[in-house]
Amino acid sequence: MGFLQRGGKIRTVVVPSRKKNILQAEVKKHVAASAALYSDALKSYDGLAREYAHQVIDHAIGYVDGKIHTNGLENFWSLLKRGIKGTYVSVEPFHLFRYLDEQAFRYNNREATDADRFNLALTGALGKRITYKELTGKQA
Repeated sequence: MGFLQRGGKIRTVVVPSRKKNILQAEVKKHVAASAALYSDALKSYDGLAREYAHQVIDHAIGYVDGKIHTNGLENFWSLLKRGIKGTYVSVEPFHLFRYLDEQAFRYNNREATDADRFNLALTGALGKRITYKELTGKQA
């Protein structure tokens, strides 16, 4: 699941399903109450208008209605899918959050130079360690 602040950063989270209670709990965790919220027409988002300025774009009808669209987030998912098919080829479910984090990092720093992104990545990795067992999913 992804959240994109217009003109801002993206956040992603791995969710176990698209059920209403799961998706709406994530929305409440990541989006301030009364914020403008744009989504597609997935029924799991029904009822969010009580807490948010929620507007829906139904992709069966169109992709943009004035300011109502999900095009930025759709672009992010497209980039992720291309990375998986073209670069990574295969993704193990227990590593999915890592692929999402990497793609979010790339997206959120897309205006930086390669050198700046490299330095940010090194700074973020400093002092962190993953064992072979964790890497291969043998240990949680």
